[in-house]
Amino acid sequence: MKRKMQPDPRLSVLRLIMTAVCCAVIIKLADNAASPEYKEAAMNQGSYTIKLPVEYGVIYDRNGELLVNRTSEYIAVSSGSADSAEKLLPYVENKETFYEKLSTGAPFTIDVSADALADGCPYVFETSVRYSEEQPAQHIIGYTRDGAGVCGLEADYDQLLRRDNGRTSVTFEVDGTGGVLSGENVVVRHAPASVQGVVTTLDIGIQLICERAAESLEKGCIIVMEADTGDILGMVSVPSYSLSDMESALSSEDSPLINRALYSYPVGSIFKLVTASAAIDAGYDDFTYTCTGSIKIGSQIFRCHSADGHGTLNMQTALIESCNPYFIELSQKLSPLELFERAAELGFGRGIALSESINASSGYLPTVQELSLPAERGNFCFGQGKLTATPLQIARLTCIIANGGVMPEVRLIKGVTENGEMPEDRKDSSGEQVLEYETAEKLRLMMIGAVYGSGSFNGRPDGVAAGAKTSTAQTGRYDENGTEYCHGWITGFFPANDPEYVVTILAEDAGYGNQAAAPVFKEIAEAISESF
Repeated sequence: MKRKMQPDPRLSVLRLIMTAVCCAVIIKLADNAASPEYKEAAMNQGSYTIKLPVEYGVIYDRNGELLVNRTSEYIAVSSGSADSAEKLLPYVENKETFYEKLSTGAPFTIDVSADALADGCPYVFETSVRYSEEQPAQHIIGYTRDGAGVCGLEADYDQLLRRDNGRTSVTFEVDGTGGVLSGENVVVRHAPASVQGVVTTLDIGIQLICERAAESLEKGCIIVMEADTGDILGMVSVPSYSLSDMESALSSEDSPLINRALYSYPVGSIFKLVTASAAIDAGYDDFTYTCTGSIKIGSQIFRCHSADGHGTLNMQTALIESCNPYFIELSQKLSPLELFERAAELGFGRGIALSESINASSGYLPTVQELSLPAERGNFCFGQGKLTATPLQIARLTCIIANGGVMPEVRLIKGVTENGEMPEDRKDSSGEQVLEYETAEKLRLMMIGAVYGSGSFNGRPDGVAAGAKTSTAQTGRYDENGTEYCHGWITGFFPANDPEYVVTILAEDAGYGNQAAAPVFKEIAEAISESF
């Protein structure tokens, strides 16, 4: 049963005003009826067309789900008559604007509620809203201004997304003065839906899981990748920004406009996986070392995070304890060239291109000459010193370990579509074997051991087994109290024995990886394993 609408008293007043205006117009027309100008206007009797906003092409996830145009608004076209106004008034959201437009006597558009369409009001259209305030994948999508893409995929695929497919329009018959002729035909032309667009590798379900998990990060990023193909399933950078307040975004010290997944940072102990891989191939997988709390290389003393030391460690227990002195001593047994070549083979020092404008930094890989200095080699082996890398490079490293030593081609774009049909999934990554399978397997098992070998690990998910490595990377920057800012990291995979997903998290300036990043890994792994 439809609700009974109460008449708006302002409509009655408006009718009186419009009647008075009409009388004045009639008197004026009577005075000028014989003039040449009036006769010419009468001969030019024609039509008045209202066009609705243009519908842009679509940005899709890998399954054809919408990443933009995810919500709708409803626009009514009014002839400007009192009868049209009376029908629309109960559904109008901004009454003040409605009365202003109505007072002109010309056709106009007005935003209305969805009920106007459901209740059968004439000339009401559902149109897409390009972005929402909580826009998924904001840093990837980018945004538009004045009908053109400014950054992100909106800019990279501007020509495809802004293709003119025509606009829905409503045409009224009008007289020589521009007034709508009542009872005359109204022509509605519906533009075809814009289905052409770009198809990403993102999965909207996983992307939204990452967006929710990122709420616990003040600054940083989350990446989820398909372990065997290297397809990016989710990518979030925080803080985000509001399109309605770009001035604040541009002036913010937290730089919300940058995509932190693509920027380079000190990586810390995660890089021990690289050192371990080189040592395994050099025959040092059985290497043991007794940590006393510090180690001296040349004139430089490196201290362990455990002041009393860890005692005697092998490679697995050293990774569990994240013991720096163990890996520093191990690094001195490897040549600078061995370390450099292994890091380069695993993608460090090389950028990653995802689209025309979305590119991950190459970071910085110290040269062989720099690594010839024992202290620099000592810093390098546990991810400090001059070395920097992007979260995307770290995610790719984890894919290599989870994927039996094969480096997949990292991909964000699945393809484009002209008709809304999705491109086919690729069957494999066609990647390069950059680690021996046996070496990758040893690293995978060590990462599983790092999750389950320590009772204090905060990233162990319930319901699915995982492998992971945390790190706490020093930055050389200090707050007003003299406390150093550190980046918290974690990278890992699940399920442990047959990895499908790789997750890398950076908690920028947030402290220890086990405290700032590991709980986020746990949340994401549990949510994905429950949902997919």
